[in-house]
Amino acid sequence: MREASVAVCISLALMLPIFSGDAEAQELYKYRGTDGEWMYADRPPQDRRTVEIRALNAVQVQPTVTVFHRLVGREIRLFAQNDFYAPVEVELTLDELRNVTLPPPEQSLHFVLEPQSETLLLTFDALEYATSPVIAYHYRYLPGDPESRHQPDQPYRAPFAVANSHVISQVFPYATTHMTADAHYALDIVMPVGTHIYAARGGTVFEVASTNFRGGLDAAQDGAAANLIRILHEDGTYSVYAHLNWNTIRVNPGDIVERGEYIADSGNTGFSSGPHLHFAVIRNAGMQPMSVPITLEGPNRTAIVPKMGSTLTAY
Repeated sequence: MREASVAVCISLALMLPIFSGDAEAQELYKYRGTDGEWMYADRPPQDRRTVEIRALNAVQVQPTVTVFHRLVGREIRLFAQNDFYAPVEVELTLDELRNVTLPPPEQSLHFVLEPQSETLLLTFDALEYATSPVIAYHYRYLPGDPESRHQPDQPYRAPFAVANSHVISQVFPYATTHMTADAHYALDIVMPVGTHIYAARGGTVFEVASTNFRGGLDAAQDGAAANLIRILHEDGTYSVYAHLNWNTIRVNPGDIVERGEYIADSGNTGFSSGPHLHFAVIRNAGMQPMSVPITLEGPNRTAIVPKMGSTLTAY
C-alpha cells in the first residue's frame, strides 16, 4: 500500500482576553539614587548616570492548543491537543483541500475540547494514488465552553483579607481603560503592592503568569507583562486576577482552590497606572471573551453591586 504525502499549512491565532501572560524578555536597571542608595527599576533613569543592566529571561511555559494531523493508511486525521485545565473552543478554517474527500456541508468547524485532552476533529480520505493530497488550514481558540452560563450560587467574596477595605477605582458603567468586552464589567480595586489576594470563588486554576515585574502606561509594551491567575468555575465561567506582584503566586495550573484561599499578592505589573487588582469574571460568548456583571458579598451575606469610588469591605 502506498502512503500519501500531506502538505499542511498552519497559522495560529491565540485569543486570550486582556493579558497574554509572560513577556519574552525583561531588563532590570540598577543604579545609584540621589542619596547614593541603590535603585532597582524596570526602566533606565532619565539622566546619564552609570547604570547596570541585568537581563531577566525567566521562561514560564504556558498551556496551548495544537491542531495536527496523522496518516492512517490513506486516511488523514486532524486532531487537537488541549493543554489547558479548562475546556477550549477551537474554530478551524479549511483554506485548501485537494485530492481528498470533502466534509459534508453541514459539518461544523467549531469544536469544544475537554480539558487536558486529545480530540479527533475531522477525517479525510485521500482519493487518487497518483496525486498527493493537500490540506491547508488555520485555527484559533479561546478558553471556555460557549454553552456556559454565569450561574454563581452566592455573591463573590471580596478578593482580599476579611475585615479589610479598599476603594474601587473603576467599574461599570464608568470606563477609563475597560473598553473591551472582556473588561466591561471588571473591577479595579486600589491596594498597596503586597496585599494578600484571596479567591473570590472556588474552581480550577488553568493559567498562571508570575515572573513579570514591569509595569507602565504603554498598553502595547506593558500589557503582556501583567502577572495573573485564571480560575475556572463549575458553571464554565472563569475569573481573572491581574497585575499581581512578581513571584508571589501560590497556585499552579491544575490546582483546585477554595473560596477564600490565599492565592497571590497584589502588585503593579502590566498596563497599570498604579498598584491595584484587576478582577473580572469572563465567559466564552462564542469565540468572544465577555465579562459578566457580578455581585459581591456584603454584611450579613447580603449581595451588593460594586460602585466606582465606593469602599469595598471583605466579609
